[in-house]
Amino acid sequence: MRGARVVQKVSSTRAFARVAPHVVPALDRAVHRLTRGKVLLSAQMLPGVVLTSTGARSGLPRRTPLACMPEDGGRHWILVGSNFGRPGHPAWSHNLLAHPEAEISWKGRDVPVTALLLAGEERAAAWRALLAFWPPYAAYQARVEREIRVFRLVRR
Repeated sequence: MRGARVVQKVSSTRAFARVAPHVVPALDRAVHRLTRGKVLLSAQMLPGVVLTSTGARSGLPRRTPLACMPEDGGRHWILVGSNFGRPGHPAWSHNLLAHPEAEISWKGRDVPVTALLLAGEERAAAWRALLAFWPPYAAYQARVEREIRVFRLVRR
């Protein structure tokens, strides 16, 4: 557990927010490709998926490695548009708003999903669960003025 606390502390810093978006996804994509979808480096600390969404403007497939919080025994997944606590919503969240039908790679399997943007009490309940699951989300929210988007992915 001590290692997890250190990672949580580091991932809450502004320095991590500046560097991680350029390093973590690139490493995750490379390892995921090399292991044929079986391994995500970031998933060694948090569960992760590779989201394949349709570009909001381009209409092209976009692959993004993301941390997730599995729900209901892996039948649903929660994605957090924290953007590492940086201003602006991440591109993948715009893609899901424009095209909610997507696909994830979960533990080496491709799963078709529909993304639902959570609001109101449903979002509040998910946010409480997310903070218990990964406390650095609170630091990310504190750094930005926007409300961080929270999506539930449901199998199609």
